[in-house]
Amino acid sequence: MKIIQIKRKTSYEKIHSVKMGELTSKVTHIRKYLFGLPIKTLHKYRETYYGEVKDYKDCILFV
Repeated sequence: MKIIQIKRKTSYEKIHSVKMGELTSKVTHIRKYLFGLPIKTLHKYRETYYGEVKDYKDCILFV
C-alpha cells in the first residue's frame, strides 16, 4: 500500500446559474490521500454547459 496517493474523482453536482437556472454538471476533484484518507483537495474543475473545462473558482455561480 502506498503512503501518499493522488486520485481524481468525477461526480455530478447540481449548480445554480443566474442566466440558465439549475444545471447538473461534471465536477472533478483531484485529492491527496494519506493511507487512504483524504487530506487536501489540490484542484477542482468542472465541465461547462458548452463542453469547456474551467476552473471551479472562475465560474460565478451560486451553489
